[in-house]
Amino acid sequence: MTDEEIRTLVRQALARHLGPPAAAPAAQPAAPPAWRAHPSFGKFLITTDTEPNGPCLIEPGVRCNHCGYCQSYGH
Repeated sequence: MTDEEIRTLVRQALARHLGPPAAAPAAQPAAPPAWRAHPSFGKFLITTDTEPNGPCLIEPGVRCNHCGYCQSYGH
């Protein structure tokens, strides 16, 4: 048996043992951190007919600074 035949046998044995080469995994979007998946971080869809820099929905005497408090459970 020649060296090349031995190499071929070893390559075949390794290929059977390791299986077919794995395809590169498809790029998947990163999952949000566990704390972001909690319902308290969700936001409601609130549509208002007011101007973008109008009064706050919760405290009308203050200008809206887009903090998102009125769109969430407030946590």
